[in-house]
Amino acid sequence: MSTATYTVKGMTCGHCVSSVKEEVSEVAGVTSVEVDLASGLLTVNSDSPVDTGAISAAVEEAGYELVVNS
Repeated sequence: MSTATYTVKGMTCGHCVSSVKEEVSEVAGVTSVEVDLASGLLTVNSDSPVDTGAISAAVEEAGYELVVNS
């Protein structure tokens, strides 16, 4: 199992959180997604590491910007 944490910029409400969760959940290999509105943190659990580009594309599809945490 793999866990990755990112920051999402631009979320302002619960609907934003739902949109991000829905899009990221559709990425192949993702098993669960948690989004914290207050901090903007996106936690992605998967069977194996998921390409950051795929996560970024999903977040952008939802209308937000992904910041990769170092």
